[in-house]
Amino acid sequence: MPPAIEPLALDQRDVLLEAAEDIAGRVGDIPMRHFRTGLAYDSKTDASPVTRADRETEARLRDIIATRFPDHGIVGEEYGSANTDRDIIWVIDPIDGTKSFISGVPLFGVLVAALHRGRVVAGAIHMPGLGETFSGGAGLGCRFNGRPVHCRKGVALADAFLCGNDLGTLIRDQPDVAERLVRTGRFLRPTVDCYPYAQLAAGWVDGVIDHGLFPYDYMAAVGVVEGAGGIITDWTGAPLTLESDGRVVAAATAEIHDGLLAVLRGG
Repeated sequence: MPPAIEPLALDQRDVLLEAAEDIAGRVGDIPMRHFRTGLAYDSKTDASPVTRADRETEARLRDIIATRFPDHGIVGEEYGSANTDRDIIWVIDPIDGTKSFISGVPLFGVLVAALHRGRVVAGAIHMPGLGETFSGGAGLGCRFNGRPVHCRKGVALADAFLCGNDLGTLIRDQPDVAERLVRTGRFLRPTVDCYPYAQLAAGWVDGVIDHGLFPYDYMAAVGVVEGAGGIITDWTGAPLTLESDGRVVAAATAEIHDGLLAVLRGG
């Protein structure tokens, strides 16, 4: 077995959590200057849209991180990776939900996560269009606009409120999985992007099923969900890493998480 990774001291993790929350909140004015202005967009090689606001926001994020933490690495959606051999790496998404952003829907977020030797220490989800910020990390708790929040407990899977991110694509690409999911829980709401993870952390929903993601899409959610006492893994139940396959399942409790894993496996 590989040697255990020595965790960061609590005070170091607190510093990174405060930094993640602060950094995410500092750049929200950039997308808001462009929001609902008819901003043009380009298509990337994967056909996903990108705007001037995405690029400007990430450039500002990278500048803040490089100034504050010059010895850390960074992984970003628009401008790639740098110094990923460092013990601490920041994983950022300047506008998670660009399709929402360009269509005038305020459910887009700035995502910032700090990883220590590949493990998420802290994450922040800042929703500029809503004026909301969620931040957290395992053992550090989770905050919503500065006040503590927790995942909802005591709900059985049969009574759970679930969010199926990008459910339409799942129905198209994996109809068997989608069919099982629509028969699971009390409600299954089609959702997108990062906000369902914030809803889970705040105790408003009980589970999130997601797919087709990149590390910058899910790393911040790991910190927020784990800080709120939830569980977030890939579809096999393995911890999420920079090498994960982009399939994510998050839940308020171990019971719901285990039940969703069984559904995803076909059991």
